Amino acid sequence: MTCFLCLQCGVQFTAAAAPPDHCPICEDERQYVRWEGQAWITPEELAAGHRIVIKDDAGLLGFGVEPRFAIGQRALLAQTAYGNVLWDCISMVSDEAVAEINRRGGLAAIAISHCHYYSAMVEWSEAFDGVPIYLHANDRKWIMRPHPAVVSWEGETRVLSPALTLIRCGGHFAGGQVLHWKREGGDAILAGDILQVTPTRRHVSFMYSYPNYIPLNAAKVLGIEAALEPFAFDHIYGAWWNQNVIGDAKTAFAASVARYLAAIA
Repeated sequence: MTCFLCLQCGVQFTAAAAPPDHCPICEDERQYVRWEGQAWITPEELAAGHRIVIKDDAGLLGFGVEPRFAIGQRALLAQTAYGNVLWDCISMVSDEAVAEINRRGGLAAIAISHCHYYSAMVEWSEAFDGVPIYLHANDRKWIMRPHPAVVSWEGETRVLSPALTLIRCGGHFAGGQVLHWKREGGDAILAGDILQVTPTRRHVSFMYSYPNYIPLNAAKVLGIEAALEPFAFDHIYGAWWNQNVIGDAKTAFAASVARYLAAIA
C-alpha cells in the first residue's frame, strides 16, 4: 500500500495498492492536468531524486524541495513562545528537516493556506506525533488523504495561540486562509498565494486561477480586504522563496486592492 503523490500538484492521496484514477485537484479549473496526462510518484521515488533545502527567507526558516517539484511552494516555520507552527507544506519529509524543527522547539501544529499546498501534510504531522493540521471546513472536499489530525475549523478566524490567528479570506478557494503572526520585528501575514506577492515585492494581486488566468471578481477581493482590515501587519510572506513584502505591507496591500479593482472595472 502506497500513498501516491500527484506529479502535477504534489498532493498525497490515501494509501492504496495502485495509483488513483485521477486527481480532482488538478482537474479543477484552478489547476490543470499535465499535458502528458495524469501521473503519479511514490514518496520513495521522490526522495531518490530530490532533497529538502532549509534556509532563511527574510528572517523566517523555510523548507523547499530541490530540484523544484510540482507547484514549487516552500513551507515556513512560525516560531513563537507558545509553540511553533508549520505554515503551508511540501511533498516530502526528511530526518534533517524534522531534526532542525525539533532543535528549535518542535512543532505544535500545521496550518495550510489552501489545497494546492496540502502535499504531504499527514506525513509531516505524523513526524511530530500527530500534531493537528488546521484547514478551513469550506475546503474539506479537497482533502485527498483524510486523517484524524486534520481539524476542519469553521467561522472567520481561529486563534491558535496569543501570537497566531488563522483568518479565512476566501478568494482563490472558499476556505482560503492566511496566518496572522504577532511578533517582534513587525507583525506578519503568511499568505501562501491567497495574496499573491508580485515580482516588485511591493504589491500583491489576486486570482481565481493562476495557471488558467482567471481573475478574482471584485466582491471576493473586497471580502479579502474586509477580512484583513482588523489586523495590523508590517510584512506579507508569499508562497515562494524571496517573494515577500517586507515593511509597510498593510499600506502596500491597500494600494494593491485599489489598483486591482481599477484594473478589472
